[in-house]
Amino acid sequence: MTFGAAISDAEALRLTDDERALFREMNPFGFILFARNIESADQVRALCDDFREAVGRNCPITIDQEGGRVQRLRAPLAREWMPPLDHAERAREHAERAMYLRYRLIAHELFELGIDSNCAPMVDVARTETHAFLRNRCYGSDADSIAQLGRAVARGHLDGGVLPVVKHMPGHGRATLDTHFDLPRVDLTLEELTQTDFAPFKALNDLPMAMTAHLVFEQIDPTPATISAPMMKVIREVIGFDGLVMTDDISMKALSGLVSERAAQALHAGCDVVLHCNGSFAERRDVLEAAGQMTEAAQARADRALAMRKKPAELDIEATEAELSALMGGQVYER
Repeated sequence: MTFGAAISDAEALRLTDDERALFREMNPFGFILFARNIESADQVRALCDDFREAVGRNCPITIDQEGGRVQRLRAPLAREWMPPLDHAERAREHAERAMYLRYRLIAHELFELGIDSNCAPMVDVARTETHAFLRNRCYGSDADSIAQLGRAVARGHLDGGVLPVVKHMPGHGRATLDTHFDLPRVDLTLEELTQTDFAPFKALNDLPMAMTAHLVFEQIDPTPATISAPMMKVIREVIGFDGLVMTDDISMKALSGLVSERAAQALHAGCDVVLHCNGSFAERRDVLEAAGQMTEAAQARADRALAMRKKPAELDIEATEAELSALMGGQVYER
């Protein structure tokens, strides 16, 4: 079976008849959940079942559950985590283990609800100029330590049966604008970027899935990385990533034109699958039609990624929380 080259979403708490019919017809690779799709544990499980029944397979269902400001699941369905940067800084020399435990618990929360992918780790390099929408979601400002923490985060997910999606490739940390509303530009050479912003992604180039960044790297190509063939070449050849590349949400205002046009541009540039969120039903259909089916190479990458979904290892929740609390000096969650 060849998958549709898109990840789609739903309007509400359960699929409508029209959404079921659309997804059955277009067979998107997977789906993503937002706060509007979340009410209770039973409802989330039922919605995940809706998605999988519509496409007739165990499709991946992802979410943004970084912890801190960006977490779609909130109490009582999930722990209220402090921002990742605060977590890593508080744990200090224990940060690698603390981040593993944090995301092992997050993976457990997700898997229990039927969610088997998460848009993390985020290994963008934080800087003083990094826009506030991104900065405290980062893990630090040193590329080597960020890569180590990103590896720990990925292991926490995989041990919990959840596929990690490393983001925002090839690097978002120099953004001084919020890509939900504007298009940031970076004016550094490929050599400079390879030594800095791209380095954590190169260290994690064996992970199964990655999400692009809507940034312009002016000295490489004047178009945003998500729709740039030269930037996709950088991702594949310089960073060396041969996993499944999904776009960041193509409805964000950093990109321009109709969402169907953006989808076609991203796939033409070399992305494997288009992520489309928060659109109307008509826009969802337009994007799914524009995306069409995965290429043979994209399908192979998708199959390899899905093969990394494993049954979760057993987890002693009480012992895990106790160890994490000890590493964090007693403060684990947001107060």
